[in-house]
Amino acid sequence: MKLTNKIGVIVDSFQVGVRNGLLKAKEVGADGVQIYAVKGEMDPANLSAAARKELKNYIASLGLEISALCGDLAGHGFQDKQENEAKIEKSKRILDLALDLGTNIVTTHIGIVPDDNNSEVYHSMHAACEELGQYATSLGAYFAIETGPETASHLKSFLDTLSTKGVSVNFDPANMVMVTGDDPVQGVYTLRDYIVHTHVKDGIRHRAVDPREVYGSLGFEPMDHGKIAQMVTSGEIFEEVPLGEGRVSFDSYFAALQEIGYKGYLTIEREVGAQPEIDIRKAVEFINRYK
Repeated sequence: MKLTNKIGVIVDSFQVGVRNGLLKAKEVGADGVQIYAVKGEMDPANLSAAARKELKNYIASLGLEISALCGDLAGHGFQDKQENEAKIEKSKRILDLALDLGTNIVTTHIGIVPDDNNSEVYHSMHAACEELGQYATSLGAYFAIETGPETASHLKSFLDTLSTKGVSVNFDPANMVMVTGDDPVQGVYTLRDYIVHTHVKDGIRHRAVDPREVYGSLGFEPMDHGKIAQMVTSGEIFEEVPLGEGRVSFDSYFAALQEIGYKGYLTIEREVGAQPEIDIRKAVEFINRYK
């Protein structure tokens, strides 16, 4: 197996700001970057046309490109119909920004897809994703849902009900390993028609957990949210670890991506650890062994 995919890095993982993060991404040998574009200097409302052009040119001057923007609006995703109008509008503006910066992908979390497709939450999520999907498709773009909150088969059953593929998938194998215990290799084959972006991350699951305890869900109140949060943070339930040290079988995972014909980015995400730059540099080296 010889990978030809480009390597991306989430700029925010360096924890040094956007501009310095871009420089770090170049230094560690990445081809592209993913940037959070929800608030602060990267909020679409804070970037004029001139500022967008300048940023795009600056990124290009470093020899980088943008693999995707992250447009995760937190909360319960699109489960709450009272919040959806504002969240849909913000999501559209983030996608407009993405296109201005040279990428057609915005990754996001939509909330856990309920088992009951007759529930109000399911209908709220479906209506929001249908609108976002149609908007993205009209622009030749994608909102990419991150895997993890539900199994690949359940996510596919939801995506199959939408009229476009404007809402597709940002595949994160570690989230699946850590939270649902789902097999990411099989997940690649299950979601093969929807994968437009991926995260490269590794993790270990120590005990089973209700995904709602981790991601939250409208109307769901954990027995002891503080205790659960502490257990997640401490690594009692699961932990994110450097590439190759967890339960993601990267030999099989990369082979599966290659088999389905995935040509997009392998974007490194490092959400924990005291030395993210060192971990990210090692992650680039890890992926390069497959090239």
